[in-house]
Amino acid sequence: MKIALLGAGAWGSALAKLLRADGHQLTVWDHDSANLRAVAATGRNEKYLPGVEIGPGLTPVERPEAAWPGSDAVLVAVPSKGIRAAAAALSGYTGPVLSVTKGIEYETGLTMSAILQSALPGARVAALSGPTLAPEVARGVPTAAVTASTDENTAFFFQQLLHRPTFRIYTSPDPRGVELGGALKNVIAIAAGLNDGLGFGDNSKAALVTRGIAEMRRLGVACGARPETFSGLSGLGDLVVTCFSPLSRNRTLGERLGRGERLESILASSVSVAEGYPTVRAARALARQKAVPVPIMDEVYAVLYEAKPPAEAVRDLLARVSKPED
Repeated sequence: MKIALLGAGAWGSALAKLLRADGHQLTVWDHDSANLRAVAATGRNEKYLPGVEIGPGLTPVERPEAAWPGSDAVLVAVPSKGIRAAAAALSGYTGPVLSVTKGIEYETGLTMSAILQSALPGARVAALSGPTLAPEVARGVPTAAVTASTDENTAFFFQQLLHRPTFRIYTSPDPRGVELGGALKNVIAIAAGLNDGLGFGDNSKAALVTRGIAEMRRLGVACGARPETFSGLSGLGDLVVTCFSPLSRNRTLGERLGRGERLESILASSVSVAEGYPTVRAARALARQKAVPVPIMDEVYAVLYEAKPPAEAVRDLLARVSKPED
């Protein structure tokens, strides 16, 4: 098939490798056109996915509008802040579209696939999420993920497109839950990194992850998601890998903050986006709108946006009034 890919960062490049290995033709756009040309010429993306052979055969284009004409499907792998521009570039497209970006739009509270669907009413939109660290997927490490859509055929289409022996794909009829799980876990992962940077142990991290999934489920259900979705790959599965893996950008952001580095210098030195940084702002606003208590997310917000010392955030989190476990 002819596939258009918008975004050639680490995740986009890992998916490009999977698709090229199956013989699909790929037309690719990325905001960093110079790096994209180098990827197309060498078959490697040393900037975002060093040491991994993506393979030849990528066709780069200079404008996103030029990527999709004639394509059988489109994959959108741009950072969350670029999703509106990507949707505008796809204007007129009516085929299958898969969002692989994890985030929540601050102004509207919409997930990434919801933004695409609102901008592309004739398209068949789905979302991909789960514990999918790009370097491991690209190396062929056994991984499982989920494609979600309100249209069963669309979820099945992308399942068949991506499924292979080392990349097992499930389907879900709950895109809202799947995407909220994938976005909100990044916020909890920053908290897990703060735990590591402050030198706390496994007891505290296990408690954080457990109470984090409770917050994610509460907020997700208030937004119309299915509670059981948060026990699946896009909820608990993604939360675990993002909170514990040294490859996690969000956990690393929190760890560096916990060790005393300044947020501005961390963001400036990072090649890839830690999506939990913009997501916590949107999640906090969504929780206020839905009147859902999210104390861990509140403290992460205070550390990132109000310069609250991480140790003080932990102290305030533990000092809350005792309550039954929910």
